[in-house]
Amino acid sequence: MSGRDNNFDALRLGAAISVVLTHAILLGEDRLGPDPLMRITGGQCTLGVAGVFVFFTISGYLVTQSFEATGRLGAFLAKRALRIYPGLAACVLLLSFAVGPLVSSLTLSAYFADPGSYRYIVGNLYFNTGINGLPGVNFTRLGNGWVVNGPLWSLPCEVLMYLMVAGLGSAGLLRGPVLAVLFATGLVATVVDTSSSNMLLGSALWLLPFFAAGMLLYRFRALPLLRLRYAAAALAALALAARFGGFVPVFAACGSYLVIYLAYAGRPLRAARFGDLSYGLYIYGWPVEQLTVRALGGAAPGWEVFALALPATAAVAFLSWHLVEAPALRLKPRARGNDAAMDRLARARAARPDA
Repeated sequence: MSGRDNNFDALRLGAAISVVLTHAILLGEDRLGPDPLMRITGGQCTLGVAGVFVFFTISGYLVTQSFEATGRLGAFLAKRALRIYPGLAACVLLLSFAVGPLVSSLTLSAYFADPGSYRYIVGNLYFNTGINGLPGVNFTRLGNGWVVNGPLWSLPCEVLMYLMVAGLGSAGLLRGPVLAVLFATGLVATVVDTSSSNMLLGSALWLLPFFAAGMLLYRFRALPLLRLRYAAAALAALALAARFGGFVPVFAACGSYLVIYLAYAGRPLRAARFGDLSYGLYIYGWPVEQLTVRALGGAAPGWEVFALALPATAAVAFLSWHLVEAPALRLKPRARGNDAAMDRLARARAARPDA
């Protein structure tokens, strides 16, 4: 089997669409109550946040694989930077130099003379996503109308996870006991809910168990863990948590397991036939929805916002992939000699859940 004989692309695409849906409800209705997963779990979690959990689980699995396949720290870091940074940079510059002037209440000259226009660029290019407004920009008068791109908050957490893998891998510590400690630490963070902290570390710790679960499932991929009966038990546990509480920590264990199980279950879907649109959907969904709500004249039903914004976001994501992300990925360091052989072996083994 090849490294594409899985459904990671489809799962990422579904996760990105779930984020777009939740934000359509939030931005259109200024509330999260109608979110489908909020209703199912009694307010414990939104569909979009669950989508972020899926992203981090997949990332933990595949980034650990990438480190082992690459073998060289510099090449690993270059690959990770080329995957996340060019798309982000293009998005930030587009929002600052095109969307901002279009929406801002300031004149064009006043907008570009305002230091805030450049503070947004510099801050977000340095992953300071707390800087999330542009001068005179209010898409709507709703509560989040001034926020230019809310979903970027997770990207600094993702970068920290990459650095964690690089550090542990370089020290030879990508081992089961170490990863189990990371998972347990993150699990405590979900129970305490460190996401309520304004500090980056709080958000990163809250997302850690999902990433660590992916790392653990990759580390123990040689064991016969991906079985239908286990998946059914995990799904039952999630259903109980949705009804009785503890959904987020249970998702860290059982939901993460289901993500990797589904990645290898059934026939692979051709979810990336038009390109890998998941990242573009994630980073462009919010601003496209802000513009959609603005065009609708303010508050609007979330499903209406979603129906209008999703195709537009997909078109932007398509352009992002083909004009920015894919060309950047072609610059990735090429494996040489034994590294190339190790890369092929690691990808082949990762494609087999029972390897």
